[in-house]
Amino acid sequence: MNDLDLAAVAAERARIRATYLKDDASRPASTARGLHHFAIVCSDVEETVRFYQDVLGFPLTEIFENRDYPGSNHFFFDIGNDNLIAFFDFPGLDVGPYAEVLGGLHHLAISVEPEQWSRLKGRLDDAGVEYQSESGTSIYFRDPNGARLELIADPLGEMYGTTVL
Repeated sequence: MNDLDLAAVAAERARIRATYLKDDASRPASTARGLHHFAIVCSDVEETVRFYQDVLGFPLTEIFENRDYPGSNHFFFDIGNDNLIAFFDFPGLDVGPYAEVLGGLHHLAISVEPEQWSRLKGRLDDAGVEYQSESGTSIYFRDPNGARLELIADPLGEMYGTTVL
């Protein structure tokens, strides 16, 4: 562990919470309707489709040419609740390996029913995907492109017993 002053960090969190977090009664409604799609760069379209559709059970819903890069695919998977994950490939460009960087994606957490969570854990085992299990409700793993995902069995709006929405 580094020399982080945990008491100072906790005090700063408490200050931010007191300053910005509103209780349910005074919190305004969001201006957004929901997550339309979350876009991730992939290195191999077919490998990505097989992983998300066949291993995770997220159906491919559409694939068409990326308007920003001729020859590139833009394709979508249904992750439930009218939400999508989208991918782009960039053939001919060396986009390099996935990297977690400051300001970049750390992980994408996807809520699944507890029965599905257990079933998907078995599918990850069958596919030889390494994962880390946390708190009995979360599995963290990497997709074929290196992006970190979490399957969480907690209900939407909750995390490890804390209501977050």
